[in-house]
Amino acid sequence: MSFKGLQPILYGGREVWPLIEGGKGVSATNGMSSGAWAAAGGIGTVSAVNADSYDAEGKIIPQIYDQLTRLERHRQLIAYAIDGAVEQVKRAFERSDGRGAININVLWEMGGAQEILENVLERTRGMVAGVTCGAGMPYKLAEIAQRFNVNYLPIISSARAFRALWKRSYSKVPELMAAVVYEDPWLAGGHNGLSNAEDPLRPEDPYPRVTALRETMRAEGVSEDTAIVMAGGVWFLREWNDWVDNPELGKIAFQFGTRPLLTEESPIPPEWKEALRHLDDGDVLLHKFSPTGFYSSAVKNTFLWDLIHRSERQIPYSKVEAGEHTRQLDVGVRGKNFWVAQKDYERAKVWFGEGHTEALKTPDDTIVYVTPAKRDEIRRDQKDCMGCLSHCQFSSWKDHGDYTTGRLADPRSFCIQKTLQDIAHGDPVDRNLMFAGHAAYRFKQDPFYSNNFTPSVKQLVDRILTGD
Repeated sequence: MSFKGLQPILYGGREVWPLIEGGKGVSATNGMSSGAWAAAGGIGTVSAVNADSYDAEGKIIPQIYDQLTRLERHRQLIAYAIDGAVEQVKRAFERSDGRGAININVLWEMGGAQEILENVLERTRGMVAGVTCGAGMPYKLAEIAQRFNVNYLPIISSARAFRALWKRSYSKVPELMAAVVYEDPWLAGGHNGLSNAEDPLRPEDPYPRVTALRETMRAEGVSEDTAIVMAGGVWFLREWNDWVDNPELGKIAFQFGTRPLLTEESPIPPEWKEALRHLDDGDVLLHKFSPTGFYSSAVKNTFLWDLIHRSERQIPYSKVEAGEHTRQLDVGVRGKNFWVAQKDYERAKVWFGEGHTEALKTPDDTIVYVTPAKRDEIRRDQKDCMGCLSHCQFSSWKDHGDYTTGRLADPRSFCIQKTLQDIAHGDPVDRNLMFAGHAAYRFKQDPFYSNNFTPSVKQLVDRILTGD
């Protein structure tokens, strides 16, 4: 028995439940977890973002970047990414045993995204049913999907974003757009599509936003068979009762990103799984420290608090005496062309006295104060950049043209590739970026997980289908 009127849909040539596993990047979703989700009758999503590959003995190959130049390391990264994603798709396809369907997920803002996606699809023909893609405006997604005859599912956060993509690109390949993923920018984990017009502190109800998306799709002539996938904040299906069989919304599917983290097949380390069981409401923060420039949601742990406090130790400066910048700064800086407000001079002295003796320039004519050890870590990470993003604020890298954003590297950010690889492969969860959706606190409250129970993916999907 499935939850109230939830019907299987036809996707990838077979009937599947309209339940999609969210594709969490850098080894948080792999062939085992995605294959198991598909085997349970849903749509599994392999993350094609720097996935793991294996040696002849089945051990994970460490992604080591030993080339001297950033561009050479970027080429290493692309090779790792292609090999890893191909390996995980093959494992997922085998694990699914001909049931459900396998998608792959790509961030358009990752370095070399187009080259990686094309190579993965070329080497996994007949295995991938569709490509979900967000984090940016992936205009080329439709033409790539058409070339390899796979479905595509753009991830958007507003009707306006969908309309721009549709007008410019997707209207030319409407038959392969299997669904549109609405990712709630206030509730989803990882990177979110919050626009400058929206307030990160004022969440909006998803219902009117998804209604507006469906109205836009209808106005543009998109087929009613094209589902909208609700992503972000989805836990119990019974809480979405009014969304199922709702003529205003049309065909609806649901994506689960956070819940599949705590399953037997989930590849994240035991310490990460255990940490999920102890989160409270409000422990996940929507923040803007990511080097992508996007907002993202992660657990407030030591790593995130360090970034929060680092940005708090920040003062604006001028290169000449002007306005309220009447005090010449001689705390933690070399040179005389730093003019600050008197109140900020006093703050700088306090920070200096606390051991934050190094002042680092930001791209916004401010300086932040850090300890010598933190300065050395920031500089080392910036130097070791392997070009994992198309544009990186932390290192000033971009993956095309002259390979630089032309902006000063930003010490208020961090190396995202390093920390996501580290947390996925067993480094302390408190000292790394721990992405999670804002509903993660429900692990602690949901009786399904009591007595330290960890379900298999099949048990989780069966549970979801009951409405719980």
